[in-house]
Amino acid sequence: MSKGQAEIKTFFRSRLLAWYKHHGRLLPWRETTDPYRIWISEIMLQQTRVDTVIPYYKRFLKRFPDVFALARAPLQDVLKTWENLGYYSRARHLHAAAGIIVGRFGGRIPDTPEDIRTLPGIGDYTAGAILSIAYGRAVPAVDGNVRRILSRVFAIDRPVNDPRGQKHFFELAASLVPGKRASDFNQALMDLGATICRAKNPDCGVCPLASICLARRGGLQNDLPVSRKSPAIPHRQAVAAVVRNGKGLLLVVQRQAEGLLASLWKLPGGFVQDDENREAGLRRCVKEELGLSIRVGKKIASADHAYTHFRVTLHVYQGFPLSGKPTARGCQDWRWAAAADLKKLPLSRIDRMAVALVEISPVRFP
Repeated sequence: MSKGQAEIKTFFRSRLLAWYKHHGRLLPWRETTDPYRIWISEIMLQQTRVDTVIPYYKRFLKRFPDVFALARAPLQDVLKTWENLGYYSRARHLHAAAGIIVGRFGGRIPDTPEDIRTLPGIGDYTAGAILSIAYGRAVPAVDGNVRRILSRVFAIDRPVNDPRGQKHFFELAASLVPGKRASDFNQALMDLGATICRAKNPDCGVCPLASICLARRGGLQNDLPVSRKSPAIPHRQAVAAVVRNGKGLLLVVQRQAEGLLASLWKLPGGFVQDDENREAGLRRCVKEELGLSIRVGKKIASADHAYTHFRVTLHVYQGFPLSGKPTARGCQDWRWAAAADLKKLPLSRIDRMAVALVEISPVRFP
């Protein structure tokens, strides 16, 4: 490293830490050094906004105050507490990791990169965040915010979503993390990216790193970072059936233990294949899930939702049993549910939307 580069990195650290001392955000997980609470916050913050996470964080810790409570809780309780926060694999990973932490580590969140990376749901960023914030380890925590800051300050035109580019940003961040105050440094980068060095319209006039930012000097702050073009997001069609029994109870099924929205509950149905219409797709899905043949009645409603890699429109139809009895074939479980039951079961956002569109009443359909 040249003398000039060393001076820039020293300035980077000192200015960033000074700014953070006066402008760091007041967040509930910054009021503690408890590794369990920091772990929960970092998992929740994956791909989710801070203001969305805060009420879930508080509610989750009230329900599961320590790793032992989380480990012994039924998965369904964890998923229900997580409901509507999205990316439900995070909740399943938390539950599985809690069991490992209790069984293998005696209830203590691992404090080494090698051990903490063995836990489900923890990658390079989350490992770095927990180790630096909870244990003061001088390791980087590199997410999209950090890569954006580094790409602008050092005018790096490598794609931030390319594996080789990500390796370069990780190495650069590792060279910047101070031996002391690693927790403050990493959280300062998070705050700078969230509040000033934003993806669009960065507020360069108040940035503590403005004087050394090569992108600002060259007028490139709105051109960086560079990203590889992502493929078009597909739009899928899904169908669901409203099937009631003679008591007006609604037929619901529990999704498989693996795959999209695993172990959550929903109305019977699934994705429509390219070569079938929606009614035929619904009959097929219900037969595969429950061994039940139905007649598809009128359409009740539709609901739209976007996931990370695709969008979906869910079409809800009335369904009338023709033959067979419900059997868990392509699902974990099924049940007849009253309105009170549905409030207790964990459902995804789109399935909760679909159920909300269905009036639950003790009416027997012809």
